[in-house]
Amino acid sequence: MICSKITGTGTFIPSINTKNESFLNANFLDNNGDDFASENSVIIDKFKAITGIEERRYAKDTCKTSDLAFFAAQKAIENAAIQPEDLDYIILAHNFGDVKKGAIQSDILPSLASRVKYRLGIENPNCVAYDILFGCPGWVEGVIQANAFIKAGIASKCLVIGAETLSRVVDKHDRDSMIFSDGAGACIVEKTTTDSLESGILSHATQTFSKDEAYFLHFGNSFNTLEDKNVRYIKMEGRKIYEFAITKVPAAMKVALDKSGVDIDDVKKVFIHQANEKMDEAIIKRFYRLYKKQPPVAIMPMSIHKLGNSSVATIPTLLDLVLKGNIENQEVKKGDVVIFASVGAGMNINAIVYRF
Repeated sequence: MICSKITGTGTFIPSINTKNESFLNANFLDNNGDDFASENSVIIDKFKAITGIEERRYAKDTCKTSDLAFFAAQKAIENAAIQPEDLDYIILAHNFGDVKKGAIQSDILPSLASRVKYRLGIENPNCVAYDILFGCPGWVEGVIQANAFIKAGIASKCLVIGAETLSRVVDKHDRDSMIFSDGAGACIVEKTTTDSLESGILSHATQTFSKDEAYFLHFGNSFNTLEDKNVRYIKMEGRKIYEFAITKVPAAMKVALDKSGVDIDDVKKVFIHQANEKMDEAIIKRFYRLYKKQPPVAIMPMSIHKLGNSSVATIPTLLDLVLKGNIENQEVKKGDVVIFASVGAGMNINAIVYRF
C-alpha cells in the first residue's frame, strides 16, 4: 500500500530574542487611535496571561522569509538523507512574501518556492516549485497537497516549508503586534510502502469559511492616524477569531479522526497552530468533549511561550523540536498517532491524522 510519510524535518529559529519587557515603552493605541487607560505593564501582563507568550524571535535585518525557508529546507533535506535533485515538488507556505526591513512593499516575484529551489541549486526542471497563500494552516495544507501528489503517482519526494517574517508587517501601535514572530519549519514527505502497521498520513480534512468570516484577519491602516495611509499592516478581530476557532477547529479535527478509524484514546499528541495558549487549550478541551472525554496530560506540546506566533511556521517548527528532543517532557515514538491542526486567515481550517 502506498503511503506518504514524513522522513525528515528542519527548522530555523531566528536569533533575535525579544522579551515582553521590550514593549514597556511602546505607544499602544486602540482602533480609534486613542491611548489606553492602562499602563503598558498592565497590558503586557494581561497579554501574557491570555496568550502565554513571554518572548518571541525576530529575523535579522538582512534576512527575508525566503532566506529562513531555505535554512529550514537545508536541514530537512539533510535529516531525510536525500539529495535536493531528487525532489519532485517544493511547496512553500507563507502569507506576505519577502518583506525587507523598513520596506512598504511585499516581494513575491519570483515565488518564494522558486527562490528556495534556486538557493538549493536544483537543476531538474521537473522539480515543481510553488507557493501557498492559505493563512496559518498553509504548511498543513502543503503536506495534504504533497500527499495527494504521492497518492496520484506523480511524486515520490516533496519538500514542504512554512516560513514567515511577521515582524515586518505588524503595526507597532497595535498591542496585537506582541503576538507575532518570525521563523521557518520544513519537512520531507516521501512515498513509502507500508508494512503490516499502517503508517504515515491516515486521513485529513480541510475547510474554508468565508461567508461571514473571510476578513477576520486582514490588512489595515496603523492605529496611529499620523502614519502613512498607504502602508498596511496585519490586523485581526481577536474575539471573533477565538469564538470561531474553538467551535470550528474541534469539529474539523473530529472529521479527520473519524475518517482515519483511529480511536480518540489512541491519539498521543496534538500539534496545533501556536496562535494563543488559552485558545489552543480551549480547542483541545472541546475536541475531547466531542468524544465525551478529557484531554490527557501533556497531549499538546507548546512552543508559543518562547517563540510566539510565527503563523505557518509554528507547527513544522514545533514538530521538529519535539522529534529532536528539544521540548521538555514531550516525545513521539514509533507507532504513535498524532493530529496536526490549524486555523487562520481565510478563514481556513485543516487537520491531519498521522501515524509515526
